[in-house]
Amino acid sequence: MTISHEHVHEAHAYWVTESGDGELRQEAIATPKEGEALVRTLYSGVSRGTERVVHEGRVPERVADLMQAPHQEGDFPGPVKYGYLSVGTVEQGPEDWLGKTVFSLHPHQDLYVVPTSNLTPIPADVPARRAVLTGIVEVAINALWEAGPRLGDRVAVVGGGLVGGVLATLLRKYPLGRLQLVDADPEKRKLAETIQVEFAHPTEAKDDNDIVFHCSASNEGLKLSLQLAGDDSDVIELSWFADKEVTLPLGEDFHARRLNIRSSQVGAVALPRRHRRTNAQRLQEAANQLKDPVFDTFLTSECQFQNLPTTLAKLLERPGGFCHVVAYPTPED
Repeated sequence: MTISHEHVHEAHAYWVTESGDGELRQEAIATPKEGEALVRTLYSGVSRGTERVVHEGRVPERVADLMQAPHQEGDFPGPVKYGYLSVGTVEQGPEDWLGKTVFSLHPHQDLYVVPTSNLTPIPADVPARRAVLTGIVEVAINALWEAGPRLGDRVAVVGGGLVGGVLATLLRKYPLGRLQLVDADPEKRKLAETIQVEFAHPTEAKDDNDIVFHCSASNEGLKLSLQLAGDDSDVIELSWFADKEVTLPLGEDFHARRLNIRSSQVGAVALPRRHRRTNAQRLQEAANQLKDPVFDTFLTSECQFQNLPTTLAKLLERPGGFCHVVAYPTPED
């Protein structure tokens, strides 16, 4: 491979401005150096909850450095180039990477250069469009490693959004005694039926669970999770509340029944696997799990990259939907 420092490619990237608007900015991309690859993006994904927090400038200053995406540019609250669900094809780089479809925790950008160590090969039987969910499945896998479900366990997933739905989809493969997807929105019953998981409204949810996964990012959802957990059991917290204040009735179930609330933050591999799995191995496992076509359920809308600024503004204003897919032009286009 020829090594050069000349800027020979023009790329376009999506940036969140200080005012919370979005715009496409042009930038120069250098020829990849040894150990790097030039990736042309096919699709990227929008995780509404996290990206809404970024657009609204709600990333707490205290953890702003910790919450940076791996290839983010700029600082919170903005301007910032943000995003972490990108799938593309390697156009330049080491010979054994050329032509491969890869996932990267990269912002919305049509062309970029990253170290090959930051790329996850996508299996041949996983469509590139579905592969944008790799980063979301990784979040779910980390929570499963954190909790360690056992044979016959009673499990509840509180919150049927993108993360909760993907987590329930993985959990249905386990030999559990019971699995419920709990959500106040009756429309989420359709999701539960599609992924073949029992649905329950909060008033109907069964208690005495061995594990409760909380994914609703709401005060009410976390309170309910404590009520559904069995004595001495764990509530695994996947939600990112950002700057939202949370009030819990700790004088009720929490102390009386000796409950535990454990964070499952994806920045580090869950402690029970941290010494035997790397972040890269966790991502590869996530990509492998996407061979199941049921995950297409979570791809609910799409736009062209050039329309992302206007589309995303409208998308974040209204609730509903799971992962929004951004399609990128080919060189021929």
